[in-house]
Amino acid sequence: MTRTGRCWMTALGLMLTTAACGSSDTPGDDEKAEPIKRAPTVENEFTPVELEATIDDLVAKINESSLEPMQMTVLVKSIDGFFAPVATGAGRAMGELGATGNVVAGLGRMGELEERVEHQNEQIRQAVAGRTEGIGIAPFGDGNAAVIDEAVEKGIHVVTLDTDLKDSRRSIYVGTSNTSAGATAGKTLIEQLPEGPGTVIIHGSTDQTWVDGVARTQHAKDVLEEAGYTVVVSSIIWSNEKELEDVESMKTAIEAADPPVVGMLGLFSVSYRCAMAAEAAAKPDLPIVAFDFDPKTVGYLREGRIKATHVQRQYYEGYIVPYILYGMKSIGLEATKDILASHMVDESRFNLGLDVVPGNKVDDYNAFLDSIGANQ
Repeated sequence: MTRTGRCWMTALGLMLTTAACGSSDTPGDDEKAEPIKRAPTVENEFTPVELEATIDDLVAKINESSLEPMQMTVLVKSIDGFFAPVATGAGRAMGELGATGNVVAGLGRMGELEERVEHQNEQIRQAVAGRTEGIGIAPFGDGNAAVIDEAVEKGIHVVTLDTDLKDSRRSIYVGTSNTSAGATAGKTLIEQLPEGPGTVIIHGSTDQTWVDGVARTQHAKDVLEEAGYTVVVSSIIWSNEKELEDVESMKTAIEAADPPVVGMLGLFSVSYRCAMAAEAAAKPDLPIVAFDFDPKTVGYLREGRIKATHVQRQYYEGYIVPYILYGMKSIGLEATKDILASHMVDESRFNLGLDVVPGNKVDDYNAFLDSIGANQ
């Protein structure tokens, strides 16, 4: 059996792009399925060697089992921006596995949260009705849990990514450990700061309904306070239309800080707003450390205004989920978790880790992203 075919990236029927990722032919009685072969990865300083080795170990174990066709669906919040590399990775993995299925886009930030959740629930129902055997999902919120549980009750394997629903019946969560991510970001900033005392402004989250955002913020705060700095959290305002309001809030915090501000830390994709706030407060030389790889953040990195950023491994987030779904079907959940054990932070959460990118390594990191087709 050749591992070729089709998978579609859709938004409830709207065709967005096409990728090779499904099996269009099945083996005859005397024909043995070909072993799964991964596309080679170009190694450089940013290649996650341990993560790559874990995926290779999972493939080796799967290849010892009976290789059967599998239908799966990966639901992402959107098909662009942060989730573009996620979709790329998922599509590539499904092609290597010979899986048939879809990478499906949600509504992104369009509409109210309730509308986005219900839209995604309908996508889950459609996948179940289409006889999918596995679902990877970046859920919008707790309102997705009941529909996920219904899918699991029907024998469908479910893996969450990017955002977890730990109280649902999903088997595994794949993403960044926000506790370690926050701590890492705090330590990266400390390397750029003068010795205390001094105030650090964190562009983070205080929204208690967003557990992951608060966890990342709190652990960064803990690290900085333990190092002797005073920390002020400026709670993020996500709306693009309110960007200037968000910047003004940080500017006010900078001007009111006592002791004076010595650095800033942005913990989410709009971290570049920290540089905007520092400029607005007439403190353009404040050391700033950021998160994610938004083009505006990259621009400030090149200018030296942002010293370093922390990039979540979105490509690998999408890439490993189909392999986990296939593993759970072919070798079972516990055997799959045994192979993933070195990256598990507890019984069901898989930590992808982070790439720390200094300002002078932007071109090198872009070359790495180009090598895996994961540029945003």
